[in-house]
Amino acid sequence: MSKAVSQRGYHTRSNEPWARLSHREKKPGWFAYNPRTMRPPPLSSDTNSMKILSWNVNGLQTAVDSGFSADQLATRENFDVLCLQETHLQERNVNAFKNLIQIQDFDNSYWSCSVTRLNYSGTAVISRVKPISVQYGLGTPEHDQEGRVITLEFDDFYLINAYVPNSGRGLQRLNYRVNDWDLCFSDFIKKLECSKPVIVAGDLNCARQSIDIHNPQAKTEAAGFTIEERESFEENFSSKGLVDTFRKQHPNAVAYTFWGDNQRISNKGWRLDYFLASESIADKVHDSYILPDVSFSDHSPIGLVLKLQALMRLSTED
Repeated sequence: MSKAVSQRGYHTRSNEPWARLSHREKKPGWFAYNPRTMRPPPLSSDTNSMKILSWNVNGLQTAVDSGFSADQLATRENFDVLCLQETHLQERNVNAFKNLIQIQDFDNSYWSCSVTRLNYSGTAVISRVKPISVQYGLGTPEHDQEGRVITLEFDDFYLINAYVPNSGRGLQRLNYRVNDWDLCFSDFIKKLECSKPVIVAGDLNCARQSIDIHNPQAKTEAAGFTIEERESFEENFSSKGLVDTFRKQHPNAVAYTFWGDNQRISNKGWRLDYFLASESIADKVHDSYILPDVSFSDHSPIGLVLKLQALMRLSTED
């Protein structure tokens, strides 16, 4: 989703609106998610792992103009891979942005831009770890014109960075979303799973359950929470063995990753951003979390810490 934000940057500890339970339903057992107090201890230094961040930046130029520094975020979070959605870049601007958001020791970057509509959609992956292979799109021309998918193959798994189409105002793209895109995306994932597990990272543009949206009763006809989108999510992803890693770790936590105009301060949001994991690798997830204090976009970054079997191939290796 794409809306303006009124406050950009890093929130201070004294200003944590996400720690307030503001959900309209407030069912027994639900509580507000606070990453400062609810994340597990870090893995020991001798545990082989990978940390992945995923973030819908809602326009990379706007985020940079607001003070976002990829290098600063990397220093703070010490991630290995950064997946970006909604970069809003044209292909002719990619090289300039590679230099603009360069991160020390991150020598691998992959960019996909919309070619049918300029300054729209777009994804990127910046990695300290050298992938075995990289694939752009779903392999289907009608779905691959908006720069929505980049897939990196690592030793233990595939990482798919995805920006799923929004159903749009008036639900103009709802039929395309649930009857074409989701099915094709699901088939793409299942084919990859024939050779190794899959991690899906990105803005999937759907609040799965009522716990994932501040006021569910008022949003049943809004893009991102229609019954059609939620049923499609369950049918094409959840029921086919993809695990919502945050919800597995925090089954009763009310947490959001997107807020509309001036809604972050009152914590009236949506959880639209996910790490989904194949069942065969889901138990290797040490931590699945949200960084709501990073507010250079209307979305917050999400993170995943994954325990690995194989040693990571650093970018300096051949």
